[in-house]
Amino acid sequence: MELKNHWLAANKVALPRLRLLQWVNLRPEESERTQLMFFFYTTVCVGLRWAEDSTVALFLDEYGTHLLPWMYIASAAMSAALVFLYSWLQKIFPLRRVIVAIAPCMLMPLLLLVVLRWGAHVSYLAVISAFVLRLWVDALYVVNDLNTSIVANQIFNIREIKRTYPLVSSGLLVADVISGFSLPWLVQYTTLNKIIFIACIVILLGSGILFYLTHHYRAAFPETPQRLIPEEQASRQRFIKSPLKRYVWQLFAFVGLLQVIGLLIDFQYLRELQSNLGDRELASFLGLFGGTLGLCELLLQWFISSRLIERMGVFFTATLLPITVGFSLPGVLVLLHLIPAIQSQSFFWGLIIVKFCDELLRYTFVMSSGPILYQPIPEAIRSRMQTLSGGTAEAIATGLTGVLIFATILFCGQFIPVPLQKWVLVAETMLITGTCLKVVWELRSRYVELLVLSVARGQLSATNVGLRFFKQGVVKALGEKGSEADKRSCIELLAQIDSLGAPEVLAPLLVKLTPDLQRQSLEVMLIAGANPAYLSAIRPLLEQPQETNPEVFALALRYVWLAEPNPNLSILEEYLNPRQNSLIRATAAALVLRQGTPMQKVAATQTMRRMLTHKKERERVNGVRALREAVYLQALRIHIPNLLQDESLRVRCAVLEMIAATHLEEYYSALIAALYYKSTRTTAMSALVRLENEAIEMLLRLATNIYKPEVVRMYAWRTIAQIGTQEALETLWENLETSWGTTRDHILRSLLKIHKQPGIKGLVDRFYESRVENLIEQELKFLGEIYAAYIDLNTLDEKEDHQSSQRIVIVSELLQRALLELELDVKERLLLLLKLLYSPEKMQAAAFNLRSLSVVNLARGLEILEHTVTLSSKSLLLNILDNRPQLEKLQHLVEAKIVEYENMIVSDRLHRLLMLGNFLSDWCLACCFHFAQVTRIRLTSSEILVSLRHPTGFVREAAIAYLNMVSHRVLLQILPQLQKDPHPLVAAQVKELLEKYQVKNYALCELKMPKR
Repeated sequence: MELKNHWLAANKVALPRLRLLQWVNLRPEESERTQLMFFFYTTVCVGLRWAEDSTVALFLDEYGTHLLPWMYIASAAMSAALVFLYSWLQKIFPLRRVIVAIAPCMLMPLLLLVVLRWGAHVSYLAVISAFVLRLWVDALYVVNDLNTSIVANQIFNIREIKRTYPLVSSGLLVADVISGFSLPWLVQYTTLNKIIFIACIVILLGSGILFYLTHHYRAAFPETPQRLIPEEQASRQRFIKSPLKRYVWQLFAFVGLLQVIGLLIDFQYLRELQSNLGDRELASFLGLFGGTLGLCELLLQWFISSRLIERMGVFFTATLLPITVGFSLPGVLVLLHLIPAIQSQSFFWGLIIVKFCDELLRYTFVMSSGPILYQPIPEAIRSRMQTLSGGTAEAIATGLTGVLIFATILFCGQFIPVPLQKWVLVAETMLITGTCLKVVWELRSRYVELLVLSVARGQLSATNVGLRFFKQGVVKALGEKGSEADKRSCIELLAQIDSLGAPEVLAPLLVKLTPDLQRQSLEVMLIAGANPAYLSAIRPLLEQPQETNPEVFALALRYVWLAEPNPNLSILEEYLNPRQNSLIRATAAALVLRQGTPMQKVAATQTMRRMLTHKKERERVNGVRALREAVYLQALRIHIPNLLQDESLRVRCAVLEMIAATHLEEYYSALIAALYYKSTRTTAMSALVRLENEAIEMLLRLATNIYKPEVVRMYAWRTIAQIGTQEALETLWENLETSWGTTRDHILRSLLKIHKQPGIKGLVDRFYESRVENLIEQELKFLGEIYAAYIDLNTLDEKEDHQSSQRIVIVSELLQRALLELELDVKERLLLLLKLLYSPEKMQAAAFNLRSLSVVNLARGLEILEHTVTLSSKSLLLNILDNRPQLEKLQHLVEAKIVEYENMIVSDRLHRLLMLGNFLSDWCLACCFHFAQVTRIRLTSSEILVSLRHPTGFVREAAIAYLNMVSHRVLLQILPQLQKDPHPLVAAQVKELLEKYQVKNYALCELKMPKR
């Protein structure tokens, strides 16, 4: 159904302008900057085009095409020198000054050359000046293109530049049209020298526009030279130096190869023109060709280019030129050669067609894509990198192309028959286009990598660590001098990456480590399982009890007796002596209970009973901890209830761990109860995780009970996720698909906890991908309802603000604000869902940028998503996550057929919202009832009753307030049932209403009672 724009209908003056902006794919906030850039670039390019065509005509008249290779080589040297000068100036002066001053300064030598040519009476001076003029105009082109792209990168972000730069770069095309059709007229009335002089004046006018633009947006330009980079930025650049270097080199190669392709075609094209046309005919043909080409380019650039770049991506459009030229060049030439009428001039017309295609794509898609490729480079060094990479690449490519053409001509003259000589350059052009495509493919992967690295450093994982070399590093780190904290971290990381292989590394090092590191190492080794192979490394810790730390001794004792095939338990009885350290005594008792004779078990039980009832906390804690390894607990079970109520937190936590370790089912409820308290929550979670599938059912009952505290339900979901079994994973997925709101958030975050590392097979499985796509579609449908409600409520404000009370306006604004908060929640869920499918590092970088208030960071986040997400709804997701008006987003959802929108009256829209009550946040639901109350909208009894049973207090309070307005009779019936409401807000409200209505009812009763 057609979406009606209520906001734009009121502003009929702005509507034509907005429609025009939509036609050219531009947003209102970008229009002024784009307009100024367009005028600047167009003006300068008109002057440059006049100068270029005039100098080409002068050069070909003086030299022909024989010196073109030398021109390319000289132009390369000149351009490279100017680029390095430009880069050096950015180190000395602020960027804005360099940008504004470079063009006027370069015009001075050009004017001097023109004056010299006018006054030259010696023929060789005229000849030399024609060569230098052509050379200097080429250099001006290089500087102007660098200037334009650097300014665009400064004043537009990575997303804006996709829409705006095609329009800005179309200034060159407009200049082609203006200069192309005006140059033949100028040639009739004046000389080529005067035309060059007029061109200089026009370029100065364009520089004036650039001065105004950079002054008006001076906040976008750094005020300090690039040599004064802050230390923090310098550190960041060092971090991304390696990937940045690779990216810049590949970008350098891409720009250079495109230049080589263009020059090879240009040389063949000009050679054909020079052999078929004269001096003035050539200048006129170039003008008409440029004008016709400019019109086609203009239409493509204004109405197609930006949309194609936005929809298909920058790299798709960047490959269009090498693909088209690589396939069309031989094809067109062969096809025309088969037509008898133009067979003699097949190369002439074929190269005109190929040149047309090359220019059309080069100055539309390629030129529009160019600045975007520099956006991942850190802002502090971007302009300098752009200068060196773009300018130098073109200069070097120009010089190499000149050498290549010169060598090809010499080679063909010696070894190739004349009819086939032209085809050698065609073959070289095809080879270069193939190489260019390969470079673009590699460049794409570096592009996203650099965007991600610009946000964060990434994380170490088992997938990017060489295990053998990592273990060697751990051995080296633990053996050398260093901080104990660093060594502890090494052991933790080793346990995470290779828990089963950790004993092989740690056992030989035990005697050399400090007591704390020995304790940590033995715990890691016990997790891997006691292995007789390492007994020789652990027994030395038991040989000198006085010198060994009690905790280390107890762990070593446990390891040895568990690993020993035939342990001597009589030795353990010696450690039951009360003089022994409590930890050693408890460990020995637990081992005897596990493996001893009946008499030995009785003695061990007596030892454990004394410890569990001892006055000292340490005795009780060590006794309970030792029970984790015991099997025989029958006589000791009677102490567990008292220990669960022990005044010591350490004792209570130790009991929770023991319950899980010994699988005491009758006390599992204590583990669930411990989740309610912050002090015992961590221990309870780890204990429940140890139970694995046994704990899933009781955790699920807790997590799905909406009347339980929200924080407890969240930790229940997290615990299920940490269990990590296939049953736990499937439980999370099943509930993810049937849940909504904050519950879905908790499950998503829990799933992501266990799927942080890349390469998890379950997440890239198509089955899971289709489930995630369905969930994304659900969220987008809900977003459509949010936007529709927001727009309809906004219409109410506009229509009724003048006749409504202040209270209605305030409550309406509260409801709208609650809807916008819901939108933020849904956007966050969309990002969480995407994290299930794609690289955690890329998605984390995208989410970090999207949450930023900076427009530049938001654009960077959207760009990462564009090059990461492969779903069919990618374009829609990018529009939704962008910072755009709600009406525009709803329009996108309607066009994608996700939702249907029909303007509703406010009462109908409110009923529609309450139908989605399960999806609404608690605050939004309460706002709906407050809004219904102040606007006197009648709700159904089912809608009211559901909210009266809502677990959140302020929702119940809103429902009672609404009921007080619409039905006193029903309210009086339910008030007695609400007196004991646990929420103080509701309890106070009920008390106040009871007092109010009891007074009235008492008065009525007095009137009806008969007099005695």
